This record gives sequence, C-alpha cells and structure tokens, in this order.
Amino acid sequence: MTIDTSFSSLPLSPAMQSNLQQLGYQSMTPIQAASLPPALAGHDLIAQAKTGSGKTAAFTLPLLAKLDAGRFAVQALVLCPTRELADQVTQEIRRLTRAEENVKVLTLCGGTPMRPQIASLEHGAHIVAETPGRIMDHLERGTLSLDAVRTLVLDEADRMLDMGFFDDIASVARQCPKDRQTLLFSATYPEGIAKLSQQFLRNPREIKLTEQHSNAKIKQRFYEVEDHERLHAVGLLLDHYRPVSTLAFCNTKQQCRDLLDVLRAQGFEALTLHGELEQHERDQVLVQFANRSCSVLVATDVAARGLDIAQLEAVINVDVTPDPEVHVHRIGRTRRAGEEGWALSLASMDEMGRVGAIEEAHRARKWNGIRSRS
Repeated sequence: MTIDTSFSSLPLSPAMQSNLQQLGYQSMTPIQAASLPPALAGHDLIAQAKTGSGKTAAFTLPLLAKLDAGRFAVQALVLCPTRELADQVTQEIRRLTRAEENVKVLTLCGGTPMRPQIASLEHGAHIVAETPGRIMDHLERGTLSLDAVRTLVLDEADRMLDMGFFDDIASVARQCPKDRQTLLFSATYPEGIAKLSQQFLRNPREIKLTEQHSNAKIKQRFYEVEDHERLHAVGLLLDHYRPVSTLAFCNTKQQCRDLLDVLRAQGFEALTLHGELEQHERDQVLVQFANRSCSVLVATDVAARGLDIAQLEAVINVDVTPDPEVHVHRIGRTRRAGEEGWALSLASMDEMGRVGAIEEAHRARKWNGIRSRS
C-alpha cells in the first residue's frame, strides 16, 4: 500500500495549500507524514524524531487549523529550550501563517527587555514562542494569560528537561485549559518525557521514527591529537577540507575564546557564540554567519540544538563531548534537510574512551576513525 505523502492529502484550507506550494513544500517528511493526520484530528502527540526533520511545520499546521484569527488572545503556546530555537520557530510560523490574515506571532525570550514584550502582549497576540524562564516571568507579573490556549507545543522537550525546566513546564501546563491539545516533540525519550505525558497529555498518540542521521550524508572522521595541538589542529582541518562554512564546538566558553584568537591569528574569519553574549550580540553573530560574512562559528552547546543553518558543510568537535546524544545533535547541524556534510572530531588519548562510548551507543552507524598527529 502506497502512503500519500503530499500535503494536498491533508484537510487544510485552499489558502494554506496554496501557501505551502509557494513555500516549496512538496512532500511531507517522515515525521510530518506520521504526525500531521492525528494532530489535525485533534489528538495529543508524543513525537520522537531526529533534528532537522520538519517538526516545526508538523506542529504549526495543526495549531493554525484551530486558530481563531478574529480573537486577539494567545491561543497557541510553543515552549522552546533556547532563544535561538524560539526565534527560528517564530520565523517559520510566520511563513506558514501568510495564508491567514492578521495572525500575530510573538517571541518571548530572556536576554531581552521585558517592557517591549509587555507592550506587544497588551496589543494582543495569537501565537507565542518562548523559553520556559521568560514565560514564568510573564505569568508571575500577570502580563500573559493562558486562558485561551488551545494548543500547547513542547518543542525539543528532552533538551528542556536536561536544562532543568520540568517544574516550569508543569506550571505552564497546569495554567492552560484542560481541554487544550498538547503536542510534544523530542529527539530522545528520557524518563521525564513519560512523566510529562502521564501528567499533562490526554491519551497521546506515540510516534517514534527510528531514522537516524544517514552515514551517506554525514562523513565522520576522528583525529587523535595532543592537548597542546588541539586548537592549532582546527586550522589544519579547515585548510585540508576547505569548507565554506564550519561550526566548531567547544565544551567551555574559555575554549571558545581561545580558539577564536587562534583562528583569527591564522587568518580565518571567525566569530563565537556562547551563553554570556547579550541577545542582540547573538543575533548579530548568527546573521553574519548566515550571510557568509564569516566562515567559522565557534560555539558551546548553546548552539547544538535549534540552529537551522543552511548549507553548513562541516562540524568540528574541538572537544569530544561526554554525552553521545549531544554528539549526535552536534553533528546533525551539518546535514539539515538531507544535505551532506563533514563531522570532524579531535580527541586526545585520554578522550578515546569517550569515542568508544559514542561508537558503542551508536554501533549501528559505521564510524570512519582516522588518527592523525599533524
């Protein structure tokens, strides 16, 4: 039996169908094909899929289907782990709402002044994408009401749980109407997901896609280096592979600063992204990297999820992360939407145990291990 993966097979308005065609939405991705029919039918969902799989459209189309544009009240709430992801979700929702008139979408995140956000809320909004910390600020101040919420979306719920936001998520869920629809999307399935489901979802449909990042799409190499060679080795990799754009991950903010100095001294156009930057600084860095004003973005794991960078050719793990799942999310930045890319990891002899853990956790993949002492 052939499954129809065309968007035209979905019960969407003619205006939305036309907009999807204009945006280049041809066929549904696996997560969209599996989740959109039950979500549009009103079911709660727990959907597990890899990053970069089209999850934003998978939850945006159902929430838009229930939206009353004539009522200026927050009817859909999207919780995201980071400011970057909330911004990108907002941008994509705005693209998808072009078929609807007068739909207002807001981003409410920390690191930016409260006053403009409060003023925007006073003028009314239909959809809000925000981080857990900032929504709690608004709820405590009484500047945001959840009484009209019809759809609650938990995007990258596993990451929010990792960041310690379970209590905040639970508080938000309790303040939303009980008859709302809840759509939970997660790349992994930690214990906290089951706890959230039991407490706040109503007979959810569970969708688990086992598809992982394809070996044919991500070409991996591991290089053994001495610790004192590590930062210099990044430049050697850039010279050898010559990627147009590269995301280099460090485990600490200080390592980011040190690598930035080394790369600039070697003549590379590089910028850094980490948690100590103000929001306007982060925005400026991402714009410059997206428009190719710099070729290397040095980042901590604040950038490991949520960043949707088009045509990212390489990811370099300057430090091997202790967590194999974080490794997967890091390298997943380089093959968004089916694109190919390099994943290059530097490891000292002491870190080879971490490499072994990654291989064990993902033994279904065939890693290409190459050791170099350049």
